[in-house]
Amino acid sequence: MAIDTATAQQQVLDAADRLFYERGVQAVGMDAIRAASGVSLKRLYQLFPSKDKLIEAYLAGRNRQWEQMLQEHLDAATEPRERILAVFDFLSAWFTQRDFRGCAFINSFGELGAISPRVAELAKQHKAGFRQALTDLAQTAGAADPDQLADHLILLSEGAITTSAISGSPKPAERAREAAVLLMRVSLPT
Repeated sequence: MAIDTATAQQQVLDAADRLFYERGVQAVGMDAIRAASGVSLKRLYQLFPSKDKLIEAYLAGRNRQWEQMLQEHLDAATEPRERILAVFDFLSAWFTQRDFRGCAFINSFGELGAISPRVAELAKQHKAGFRQALTDLAQTAGAADPDQLADHLILLSEGAITTSAISGSPKPAERAREAAVLLMRVSLPT
């Protein structure tokens, strides 16, 4: 019995997400995706005419997942300062996930950014969206210069993501949170 298009597409995306994130986008071929998804190679190419299209869909899915996880942490905090710190609580929770391998966008950009303008653009869009979220949080908290505070917070966040991925420890989120508290003391009204 043939599976419907939506189910086949989801099976392929689930397999691609798992394999690309675990092994890297260049190390995983379409045959590995076929085997992991249970979708025939012919059907796979009907759904995603090229590996580039599958990588784009993978990154789009990662972006939605990341935004949803971040928003859940932000929604749990009500006070503006606590909402900023919720970003680092989110990072800490993310870093302790069993399959944490760093940022899919940084990883993909590192592998393909120089040769794939589309991957580079998707990474830039993802990071710009994160920066905008931080700017909005800083503005709501009353920062005199929300852009400057957002720049500092994103550097703390991105540094924590990379350091945690390399070290295998969630501690960088805690240290970044501590630094964010210090930044907020000098950047936000008392």
